[in-house]
Amino acid sequence: MKVSIYTDGSARGNPGRGGYGAVLVSGIHKKELSAGYRLTTNNRMELLAVIVAIEAMKKPQMDISIYTDSRYVCESVEKKWVFNWVKTGFKDKKNADLWRRFLELYKLHTIKFHWVKGHAGHPMNERCDQLATEAADGKKLLVDVVYEREQVGNNLL
Repeated sequence: MKVSIYTDGSARGNPGRGGYGAVLVSGIHKKELSAGYRLTTNNRMELLAVIVAIEAMKKPQMDISIYTDSRYVCESVEKKWVFNWVKTGFKDKKNADLWRRFLELYKLHTIKFHWVKGHAGHPMNERCDQLATEAADGKKLLVDVVYEREQVGNNLL
């Protein structure tokens, strides 16, 4: 079964309040996902949007096309950088917790990434941006525990 996933992430201040948005489309079915966080980064939200969308798959071995405006996420996978990071134990790489989570999901499906230009009128990208920014601006913000723990360790909080 083929699924198209559109994603976007947002951070106010980067780091700051953040959110992600994802739209999953398969045939006539469409599902939207979003959540906001009190302190995070744009790259974490871009990657988390992808992760949460893949986690929403009810069956393994799906044929998934992911459309993102994040070169960070798209190129890390399509240019196979993330697989080299695994070999080095993610030494000096940010967001290792999320990349590890992604890689566990990546094994379960056939996934192809497609980069789309952000804020260029692509309807699904615009919808994901709206979901992400509304989530970041929301009142019920979640805690990005790993990120906040790292910031405390770095004395940034």
